[in-house]
Amino acid sequence: MIRKNISHGKTAERWCDGCGTLIMGAKCDSCDTSPRDFEINSPGDIRPCMDGGHEVLRHLFKKNFGTSSSIDGMSVFFNKVPGEDRTDEVIAHGAVIALLRFDIRRNELMLELKQPGAELLYEKAAKNIVTLGNVTGHLKGKNISGNDISEVKGDFEKGDPLIIRKGSKAGHGIALENSIDIRGAEKAVKIRDLAVPSFDTVSPKADRETFVNANASYLKELEAKAVSEIRSYVKGRKEKITVSFSGGKDSLAALGVTMKAVNDPELLFVNTGIEFPETVGYVRKFSKDHNLKLHEADAGNAFWENVGTFGPPAKDFRWCCKVCKLGPITELIAKRFPKGTITAEGNRALESFARSNIGFVSNNPFVPNQITLNPIRKWTASDVWGYIWRKRLPYNKLYENDMERIGCYLCASCLASEWKTTKGTHPDMYERWDSHLRRYADDHDLPHEFIDMGFWRWKVLPPKMIRLAEDINIRTTPGTSKKMSVKMLKGASPCAAGGYSMEAVVTIPRSRDFSNVEDALRTVGDVRYSDEFEIALLRTKKGSVKLFGGGQVSVTAENAKDAEYLFERSVKALLRSQMCTSCGICEKKCPRKAIKIHGGLHVDQERCSSCGKCEPSCMVIHYYNKMM
Repeated sequence: MIRKNISHGKTAERWCDGCGTLIMGAKCDSCDTSPRDFEINSPGDIRPCMDGGHEVLRHLFKKNFGTSSSIDGMSVFFNKVPGEDRTDEVIAHGAVIALLRFDIRRNELMLELKQPGAELLYEKAAKNIVTLGNVTGHLKGKNISGNDISEVKGDFEKGDPLIIRKGSKAGHGIALENSIDIRGAEKAVKIRDLAVPSFDTVSPKADRETFVNANASYLKELEAKAVSEIRSYVKGRKEKITVSFSGGKDSLAALGVTMKAVNDPELLFVNTGIEFPETVGYVRKFSKDHNLKLHEADAGNAFWENVGTFGPPAKDFRWCCKVCKLGPITELIAKRFPKGTITAEGNRALESFARSNIGFVSNNPFVPNQITLNPIRKWTASDVWGYIWRKRLPYNKLYENDMERIGCYLCASCLASEWKTTKGTHPDMYERWDSHLRRYADDHDLPHEFIDMGFWRWKVLPPKMIRLAEDINIRTTPGTSKKMSVKMLKGASPCAAGGYSMEAVVTIPRSRDFSNVEDALRTVGDVRYSDEFEIALLRTKKGSVKLFGGGQVSVTAENAKDAEYLFERSVKALLRSQMCTSCGICEKKCPRKAIKIHGGLHVDQERCSSCGKCEPSCMVIHYYNKMM
């Protein structure tokens, strides 16, 4: 995709004003109009707004402003950005016109206008309009009192989005009071932006065919590159070519390019026992309709048999993946592909932080006899959907319910907004899991808000959820202790899929930003760090480690000894990152001059060989056993 990274966390995308749709390549294939750049927030994994998404947006625009004319029949896209739950930039007319956000407190989707959206709507809106009087000065970002308001149009509640008018200017803001009380309020409206309208590029109506036709040559080239990579790798190899077909859009795109690259690839599907029934039916029907052999690994009732022992799975405690996915697929491959298999998967770099540096070829240490190919690793979600629509591949219709991802129906990684959707579409499945969670809360003396607001999705709450818990003043067991401790969730023990793993929660005082752990871990091995999610990934020859900002530590290795070794070194590095005394002894001990001390430990990645010779000289590590 033709994309430009911009230093302040923005990415430049392209839009055809003649066709009214997103352009992913260098030009539009349908008209002579030159695409223009527009900015969105990075990393920019834009996805098309599906039918259910259009319904949601139309409802919110009409509810708040009395009209949805700015999106009716238009080509609309979503761009996921950080937030407590679902937070999407709404892209239409070649601009970010709004923010779609799920408010956990109100348990509903909210719409927040952006300046282009306000300029598109200010003459068409019938409600949620506030006109300012003679107030002067710089108003952007300011709170305005009710005395400065000359007119209020429509009934709205505190927190609702507003269109702001003042003379020839238009803008957007947030109501700080209900409309009935706003005139007498000291703080009535927060103005986000206010300017003389300049956004006048209104796109024509466009649909999926418009999008596909405008990007035809780009999508053709995208497929050709993926097909070429697959053919080059498998040429002359004797392993059977398979595709991991989960029933999701990414695995469908991976299957599409693989079907063109090789003849009759076979499908691998893990029925976890907690799949949506539509997904199971879709996978089976697709394989039958396309005359492809399907290998189905069935986890049976494994989830429900183990959830009582392990408790609810969490984003940082995904025991269910090992029990319900890795175990069954490892067994299936061992039985049906004793000589191994080369499997194409729909892994994408933009899909998650853990996959952000994925290569074309990878190996899962838990699944022997399998080589994984990642032919769509560099694709965006729009690339995937454009390809699926261009090839007219039948896809899982659950996506039309405004679901971004489709996996296990109760997955801790799904959003609260998606869980609310499941309540409406699959009430029996929703009720079974919701009832289990409420019994869990009662058994563990937790308030039901712990379930209602999604805190159960973490073993140890990340900073954003800790702030939410504090804001609504509810008690949560994880993440509140100030005592230095190691709570072992799982000692070094064999995994069903092979190898050994350890999981624990480490509680230490946070005296520095968690990002300091990146430097400390470099003395152990290769490190990658995400500031947004507060996750550090450590890779060494002995195994790998994940450290989370909430204190959770997850280790995988080939044997118990290596797992314990990596666990101890990683926890020591975590402690070192937060409690470095800046004594400078380690800086002098480093044979490669890779360490500098200024406000804590800093390690030069290019110089450091991860020899660990600096560790014995560290006072914090020396007293590790006494402190922990």
